[in-house]
Amino acid sequence: MTEATITKSAFFAASRETVWAFLTEKDKLGQWFHPAKENMQEGKDYALIHTNEDGTETPQCWGQVLEMDQPNRLVYTFTIKPLGGAMTTVTWTLDACAGGTKLSLKHEGIEAAAGEAALNLLMALDGGWDKHIAGLRAATAA
Repeated sequence: MTEATITKSAFFAASRETVWAFLTEKDKLGQWFHPAKENMQEGKDYALIHTNEDGTETPQCWGQVLEMDQPNRLVYTFTIKPLGGAMTTVTWTLDACAGGTKLSLKHEGIEAAAGEAALNLLMALDGGWDKHIAGLRAATAA
């Protein structure tokens, strides 16, 4: 069986430091992904939050930050409600490129975590990452 890994790359008209800030700082995360209560910190748990219509907050996705090599590489575990707490791994790599930044994403472990629901979840996450990366590009350009 082939490993089902989501991989993406995108180019940004922004420095690696700027893109890094949008990947790790609580206020900037909310501009393109989901708001966080705290900045990402190596070795610490994180939760990105969804605010419901009634004002209550629920975790949208959560995990633990495994590695922060600023502004080169960010690695964290990642889960969402449909995974039932099973963890996957997200790796962001930032490379200087043509006066801007090439951002690469690798999201691994979905197939093992999701079991029989893997294909539907892979398609949903694949489309979600496309949407969020486009939002990140817009946020870093502002």
